[in-house]
Amino acid sequence: MNALENKYYKQAYLLSLFTIVYNIIEGIVSMILGYSDETLSLFGFGADSFIEVMSGVGVAVMVIRIWRNPDSCRSNFESSALRITGTAFYLLTSGLIIGVILSIINQKKPETTIWGIVISLVSILVMFWLLYAKKRVGKKLNSAAIIADANCTKICIYMSLVLLAASMIYEFTGFAYADVIGAAGLAWLSFSEGKESFDKAKGKKCRCEEN
Repeated sequence: MNALENKYYKQAYLLSLFTIVYNIIEGIVSMILGYSDETLSLFGFGADSFIEVMSGVGVAVMVIRIWRNPDSCRSNFESSALRITGTAFYLLTSGLIIGVILSIINQKKPETTIWGIVISLVSILVMFWLLYAKKRVGKKLNSAAIIADANCTKICIYMSLVLLAASMIYEFTGFAYADVIGAAGLAWLSFSEGKESFDKAKGKKCRCEEN
């Protein structure tokens, strides 16, 4: 492996570490503010960020593996990480659905969704940058695995857009069900991510693998 390839693999590894650290910070801030403002969609978004941390650890291990041997197969650790991540997404889906039902029954509304707007906008900018940066490195290395990881960043963008839409609608119109509709949207995306994680663990081709 030449020096240029080493440079790009190092960049891929650093990007995976950045993803982990960013999601930890995003998760803590989102869950604290979501709980404080009684915003189900923001709280659920924060919980998703912590699941993305687990996924990010698996990606970091994957990058190290293909850095050492580009032709190697997925390790048992990576497969286990995918199954654990998939289970966590299904649990989040269930939790969000229960939260939506309880919020409707109890007619709970957020105090404010301004932090949902701020956090989702920051997340959209960061995720678009990560999508571009990871894809660029993946193409330089001609690595389908790294490109697939970059493509999976799109689901984080979709989640941020759902949070942004729900938060803006509630903040500027006061529509009572905006937050729970946003949480329901996050539940659907979480279910999709969970299914995709299990499909990957089984070796099935996923949407992320499409260029």
